[in-house]
Formats: sequence, structure tokens, C-alpha cells
Amino acid sequence: MAGGRRSVEEHARHVATLLSPLLIRGTEPVPLLEALGRVLAEDVVAPIDLPTFRNSQMDGYAVDTASLTAAPATLPVRAVLAAGDGVVAHVPGTATKIMTGAPLPTGADAVVPVEDTVPVEDTVPVEDTVPVEDTVPVEDTAAEGRGLRVTVCRLPEPGAYVRERGSDIHRGRTLLPAGTVVAARHVAALAAVGLTHVSVRTRPRVAVISTGSELVPGGSVLAPGKIHDSNGPALAASAAANGALVVSVDRSGDDAEVFAAKLARAAAVAEVVFTSGGVSKGDFEVVKDVLGPRGAEFVSVAMQPGGPQGTALVDSVPVLTFPGNPVSALVSFEVFARPVLRAAAGLPAVEPETRPLSTGLSSVPGKRQFLRARRDGGAVVAIPGAGSHLIAAMATADVLLDIPADTSDLEPGELVKVLPL
Repeated sequence: MAGGRRSVEEHARHVATLLSPLLIRGTEPVPLLEALGRVLAEDVVAPIDLPTFRNSQMDGYAVDTASLTAAPATLPVRAVLAAGDGVVAHVPGTATKIMTGAPLPTGADAVVPVEDTVPVEDTVPVEDTVPVEDTVPVEDTAAEGRGLRVTVCRLPEPGAYVRERGSDIHRGRTLLPAGTVVAARHVAALAAVGLTHVSVRTRPRVAVISTGSELVPGGSVLAPGKIHDSNGPALAASAAANGALVVSVDRSGDDAEVFAAKLARAAAVAEVVFTSGGVSKGDFEVVKDVLGPRGAEFVSVAMQPGGPQGTALVDSVPVLTFPGNPVSALVSFEVFARPVLRAAAGLPAVEPETRPLSTGLSSVPGKRQFLRARRDGGAVVAIPGAGSHLIAAMATADVLLDIPADTSDLEPGELVKVLPL
């Protein structure tokens, strides 16, 4: 820590060490819909074949190709099968009208799409469908006794438009590997094989306390000198978006006893507590007042925004204390807390990008700058306004420009490091 200031890298290592117990996770079973965004704790093996039976890929007519030697060919239609019907026996030289997803008749080996056929109606009698072992007869008044026939205009290849059993996945094969972050497409696959629950990695439990007597909840009428609390919701949302389970979101004024009580309650239910405000050099710094005598460490990090930082242990639970300005609090979370939370949750790290600047900019030397910016095609453009209170401007950003402390001016087209938000 040179010149009384800690570098960003030094403080990040300090925080990572403090939060390292979070990396030791257990597992828990959850219903499929609750698994969305969670990380699979173990391989998921398919308990059944997909598809579980041979079925039609198209609306059309099931046939046996050996009976079709030339086209056009007119065949009697012996039954109509819908998705959900049972399996019937195929009689060589006939056709079964079949809908998408319906089981292929035993003995048929291809489906002729409707587009390649022409229906024929006459009075030629049609015998009842002949059932075979492991099949069920299909009652179908549309075909029975009406002499329905169909002309096949194009000869199919064996296997045409047939979904074979297990052609998607075979029973016993790995459907999803451990470590998969469950997305909607994964839920679809898990549901398709009949699973209702999966084992996922437990989430780190996070509590948030925003401080300041000026704060009031959203929906309140603002009295003079009061502001809506944005840090509490913002830090809670940030934690949840990065794999944490938010177990408590609270707000405290500048009364030390009240804050201490709220902090004790948060530490009782959480594995890590984030606070905002009360860590600067003013007269009403409640976080410093309460945690300082308990061995907390408050430092100045050579960064902007987010210079005032602190760490503590409360009942063996780590506490990260962030500045109160809303942009400073959010940047502090992104730089110091996000990497550890994502690792604890089993989520992949958010990797920095390198992009050219659309326009030039100036940076304050001596401090590592994290400037709000947004992607602009393949480039990146800084968002005007450096104040750490400009939360509406922060909402328009999708990245932070990571500008080294020894850099003062950057020209258009220069490559810069970018941290995705």
C-alpha cells in the first residue's frame, strides 16, 4: 500500500481472502423452474430415451417403402393416427394417415408428407386395422368403411421423416454436465425426460444494509433533505444477478445502536453483509463508528469512484463496507464483490473486453478510473458526467472503462479495457 493508499489489486486480493469461506458450497434439490440461473451440482443422466418411441416428423402417411416400387401409387388408407394414439400394425401395400408426433405403425418405415400426396375418395371397402403384439387398435371413423385412398406422388427413402427412438438422446447418457448454468433450453430438456427436480449448488447468502438518516424507502413523499434509498435495492439486485441469495435488505439511520442491532440481525442470517455509506470522513459515519472499535479496517483505495472502502468481521461473518454515493457503491460491488460471489455460486467469471474508444477522453491521473460507458458497435463511448451521484446516467451504461492510474488522455481509436456490467 504505497503512499497511504491501497491499490485496486491489493484490495481485491484482501476481499477475496476475506470472502474465501463462501467458496465452500453444498448442494440442494430444487424444482425445475427454481433451477433457472442456478448451477448444476452433478451430471444429469437421461432416465429415458428421447424420443421414447418411433414417431412421425410430419403430417402425412406412414408407408413401407418395400411396397412402393413406382410413383404415383395409390394406396388404401387403413387408419388415422393422432399424437397420443397407441401403436398399430402396418399392412404392406397400405397407408396410415399420421399426424406429427404420432407413433409409427409397426412395419412402416417412412412417412410421406401431405404435400407429396393427393387424397382419393371412392367406395372401395377397407378392412379394419390389424393389431399386433404390443400394439393397440385404433378406432377411426374417418377411414373405416369410407374407402379412403391416397395417391403417393413421390417415392420416399427408408426412414424418411421418421424420428427414431433415442435419436435425440439414449437412456443413461449425460443430458447436462455438472457446472451447467441452467437456462430455459436446459429446463426444456430436463422436463422432456420427465425430471421434476435437479441438484444445484447452494447460493451464498447475502444481506444488505444502506445507511444514512437522509434515506427513505421508495413510494415515500420526500420531505426536505430526504432522498429515496437506491443503494439497498441496487446492491441486492446486483448480488442476486450474480448468483447470491439475498436474505435481508435493510436501511439504517445514523444512530449507532440502531445500526449495530440491524448489523447483528443481518450477520445472523447471512454469509456476507454489504453496507453502503458511513465510511467517509464526515461527522456522522455510523459504519465507522460501530465497526471501527471491533477491528474493522478502513482504507482509501486508489480508484475513482469508490475510494473509501472497509472490511470487518461481525460474529465471524465478513462485512464489506462501500461508499454511500450510488455510483460508488455499484462500482465497488462490480470491482470487489462480483468476482467472489460468482465464483462461490459456480457462475463463470465476467471477462473484461478490449475495445477502441469512439471519442477521446481525459482521465484524472493518480487514481484508477472506472468510467461509465456503453458499447457502440465494436467500439465503446464514455457517458458524460463524472459525478458519483449520477445514477440515472449509470443506468444508460453497459460497461465500465477501466483506465489505469498513470493515464491522463486517450485519443479516439485507442484500445481500452472494458468491464461488462
